[in-house]
Amino acid sequence: MNSTILFQGYAGFGADALVFPAIEGSAPQTGNAAVDEWASDLYASGEFSGKSLETALLYKPAGLEAKRVLLIGLGKGDTVNSAVLRRVAGAALRTLKAKSILKIGFVLAKEFQQAAYAQALLEGAVAADFEPDEHKSKKDAKHAESFTILAEGGSSDLAEAARNGAVIGEAQNFTRALVNEPGNLLTPTVLAARAKAMAEENGLDVDILDEDRMRQLGMGSLLAVAQGSAEPPAMIVLHYKPADAKPGTHLGLIGKGVTFDTGGISIKPSESMEKMKYDMAGGAAVIGAMMAIAKLQPKVEVTAVIPTVENMPGSRAVRPGDIVTSLAGKTIEVLNTDAEGRLILIDAITYAKRLGVTLMIDAATLTGAITVALGAVNVGLFSNDGGWQQQVLDSSKEVGEKMWPMPMDDEYKELLKNAFADMPNIGSRGAGSITAALFLKEWVEDTPWVHLDIAGTAWIDEAKPFLAKGPTGVGMRTFIEVARRLAN
Repeated sequence: MNSTILFQGYAGFGADALVFPAIEGSAPQTGNAAVDEWASDLYASGEFSGKSLETALLYKPAGLEAKRVLLIGLGKGDTVNSAVLRRVAGAALRTLKAKSILKIGFVLAKEFQQAAYAQALLEGAVAADFEPDEHKSKKDAKHAESFTILAEGGSSDLAEAARNGAVIGEAQNFTRALVNEPGNLLTPTVLAARAKAMAEENGLDVDILDEDRMRQLGMGSLLAVAQGSAEPPAMIVLHYKPADAKPGTHLGLIGKGVTFDTGGISIKPSESMEKMKYDMAGGAAVIGAMMAIAKLQPKVEVTAVIPTVENMPGSRAVRPGDIVTSLAGKTIEVLNTDAEGRLILIDAITYAKRLGVTLMIDAATLTGAITVALGAVNVGLFSNDGGWQQQVLDSSKEVGEKMWPMPMDDEYKELLKNAFADMPNIGSRGAGSITAALFLKEWVEDTPWVHLDIAGTAWIDEAKPFLAKGPTGVGMRTFIEVARRLAN
């Protein structure tokens, strides 16, 4: 899809449809008499009121080159922000392309001409064009041909912001495409190859640690998870460092990359197991973020570490009761082989620290418990540092990714005592997402760290007005915003 911004009026723009956002309870004044009269009649009759994502379509509007006009609700005026504009752009695009209306102009009135809004509009539009039907012989949906912001009288900063929005939207779709791949097509080896190809295309340094190198280093925790599969594991390391990087700051992004998770010997129920291809969504979000960071070029050093394995119940699989030794030298009794994500993450955390990261964020589809606690609305956020936690929360709010801070009280550590090894890999049934985070924290130690449990938010089972069913790419936009803020 061609996505851009033009600083011109809308009357002569030959789109299949022009989109006008509308505030709840107040008919828009577009400057076109026919459109304004139509909108006023809709508001007066109650057929359209401007509620969030509500739509109305007018055909053959008088005085316009465009063939149609779409009104779309912004909701109440005092609630409009970048997140609202992102959803509105996505909903407008998906509404129109479902009707085979594929050339779209979005009219950005003077009161909405902010750089953050221009960025959000193209993020939302590009992400909305993604469909999960890559492997269908006959595609379910068409793709939009163009989405153009029309910002008459706008300033030059809007152009850069719009470009950034398109970059981030494309990176989000790259992330989602990775997550959408089935386990037979996206093995750890393939994921590593795709990450390497992306890195080389975008000028990132890349290092792929194979099984032999990980064994030489002593990554016993990660290798224990991988040993039940015929597919070899990999550790993907991506590095970005501009010449003018901010001294003393080195951001580490770590993402869980389990390309398929059967649960291992502690095998999962068959119901919905097919969705376990999404268990590498954290790793994909990190790879997608690095793609965008390479293009946006913030002045901060960033290293990404993505441990990737397949968790299978093969004849060599790790057993409940086995004791393994991590890269840091600590031992773990594996009580449940389906708690494998934390076992690969701890070796990645230790390796990232050895590479010199000073601040750390990990993202993982780690626990079902976080879905019980927060559903599919908020990411569960855990941290060992209040200031760093707030920076990540501020970034997530800016980009419209909802996150909720979770407790990490010392009392929960009692659930992770073990008689046979330094730690068990699970606690008791209660507080499962908290004990998982506390387990990771033992390897993080004093490095400022945030853990994002995205198990409930990385996938949606039903399409939203602004997003297709399937992978969401959650976490990726927050990573990018964190890097940009650190650079400033």
